[in-house]
This record gives sequence, C-alpha cells and structure tokens, in this order.
Amino acid sequence: MKAGIVGLPNVGKSTLFNCLSNAKAQSANFPFCTIEPNIGVVNVPDQRLEKLEELVNPERVLPATVDIVDIAGLVKGASKGEGLGNQFLGNIRECNAIIHVLRCFDNDNIVHVDGKVNPIRDKETIDIELQLKDLETVEKRLEKAKKAAKTGNKEAQVETALLERIRAVLLEGKSARVIEPQNNDEEVLLETFQLITAKPVLYVCNVDENAAVNGNDYVEKVKELVKDENAEVIVLAVGTEADITELETYEERQMFLEDLGLSEPGVSKLIRSAYKLLNLQTYFTAGVKEVRAWTIKVGDTAPKAAGVIHSDFEKGFIRAEVIAYDDYVAFGSEAKVKEAGKLRVEGKEYVVKDGDVMHFRFNV
Repeated sequence: MKAGIVGLPNVGKSTLFNCLSNAKAQSANFPFCTIEPNIGVVNVPDQRLEKLEELVNPERVLPATVDIVDIAGLVKGASKGEGLGNQFLGNIRECNAIIHVLRCFDNDNIVHVDGKVNPIRDKETIDIELQLKDLETVEKRLEKAKKAAKTGNKEAQVETALLERIRAVLLEGKSARVIEPQNNDEEVLLETFQLITAKPVLYVCNVDENAAVNGNDYVEKVKELVKDENAEVIVLAVGTEADITELETYEERQMFLEDLGLSEPGVSKLIRSAYKLLNLQTYFTAGVKEVRAWTIKVGDTAPKAAGVIHSDFEKGFIRAEVIAYDDYVAFGSEAKVKEAGKLRVEGKEYVVKDGDVMHFRFNV
C-alpha cells in the first residue's frame, strides 16, 4: 500500500519526502528535479509499541511501515502530456492514496511555477489535470460498456450507469471520490476503473516556521475550500521539519520542538494520517525474541492477519489467542493477563481490532 506525494513544482514535496523517509531525494529550487518516483519505506510512529517494548524487554522491536512515493511536480497541461505529465500521472495511478502538498508560505527566494503564491489556484490546477485524465479513462471505458450493454449484457448495463454518473461528476469539475457506490457490484467496479480522483486524499499545507503551530490565512482558505471533501488538512512547516531531522540527538530535537510549541514532529502526525488514509491498522506480536507491529487492512479477519506473518499461518489457521492492548498494559504481562482471565480465544470469523496483541495456532 503506497501513498503518493503530489503537488506543483517547488511546493516542498521532495523536502517532505526526505523528512519522512530520511532518504535524500534530490531537492532543488527548480521544477522536475525528481524524475523517477522515489519510494521511501517509512516507520509508523506508535507509542503503544514503545510501551510493549518496556514491558516485554525483547531482543528487537520492529515497527509497522508505510510506503511513501515522491512524485515529480505536475504542471498545467499534464493530462495532455505537458511537462512530464503522462509519466507522473501513471505514477500517481499506482498509488493507493494521495498526499497533496500545497504551498502556504511566501518566500521570494523560492520561485513559484505560476509566479504568485495561491494554494487555492494550485489545488485547482492539480485537480483539473487529474480530473481530465480520469475523464479520458471514463470515456474510453464508457464507449465499450455501451456497446456491450446494447446486447443485453447485464454487467455492462451496471457499468454504463456507473460510468455515466462518474462522467457527470467529472464534467462538473468534481473528483470521482464524491461518488458513493450504491451496492457491492458498484464498489468492485469502481476499484477496477483505477481512477486517480477516486483515491482518498490528505492535504498538507506547507507553511513557514512562524505558522507551524496555528497556521495562517492561506491555511484557513484551504480548510474552507475542502470542508465538503471529507479530507484531513495537516499544517506542516516542511523546511523546519527538515532542520529537525538534521539534529543528532533525540534531546536536541525535543528542545527544538518545544521552542516551536510543538509536542512532536509534524511528520509523525502525517505518517499516522497517511496510514489511516490507506485504511490500515496495526496488531502486535509480543515475545522475548521480538515485539512487532504488523500492518493489516481495517476489517481483516484473524486468518488474514495471520497470513501477513506467513501464508502457512493463514492456510492452517486453527485459532488466535487475543489480548486487548489496554489489558496487556493494565496487567503488565501475558502471564498476568491469563491469570486474570482476560486472554480470549478467537476463531476464523474474528475481525481484528487495532492494537490487539495476538498469538496464532496453526497446523499445515
């Protein structure tokens, strides 16, 4: 599961990517410096993992991770191949969610591709390009579906009706994510269309250091603009975050954050939000060898969760032994949880909850 960072050139995408992944994607003051998408495997900050480490004292600790893709800046006309349009749009299509970076700071030393800072116009530029590309996809598919529907093909009739609805939405200048599938068939179909604007989105307002805590007028305008999109808006001073990652020790980083009035780096919040945006959650395994966070989709059952460790665990699944995270912390150890009768045995139908501490029994 990958989240792609998109935006116009020079809005802070590669700097943000560097902060997130500690990889050093080339970051320069001109468009198109990131031509191949950079992929960073980013640890998901989770205080629960730290607490389990404290209680179990394992040999090693492995956090959950999320893949972040740094995609080069889109420009006006990208849907028609302007700039490096087709390549960029293809890279976005391969991602499962979008982190849309908007420049919300003034700085005469950093050129703006359209001459003046205006996050509302910038968002619309990107939205239009993505919508135009989706419109092209929808119209091609609609042509085929209509032909098949005329022969009485029921699936093609369902597909035609859905595509007509999506087309109407795109022509209104809205994104496909506003479409609510009316049944399971439509939900499955919508996924097969691989529309860029159907992907969930998170907006990052890149501000200067002075606006890191409370934002600024640009941020307020963005919040007002996206209020009906059911999308989260995160305020981040990306340049300042880059400075924080350069500091050697945890203590130095904490002092820097305290001076700014922040309790944690903004990128930590962003990573957790991206994880949530991808509809992911975490369960834990905890033993003296290893305490580990495992990534699953929200709604996954116990056998699916077991399969993340090894496919044999899923194939030969017998049962799961489950401890709620809060119980583990309250009683302090697995043995004490068992004594208190708080360890549960769950079967194949059990839907895993975020934070469950689990052991699997299987037989292959």
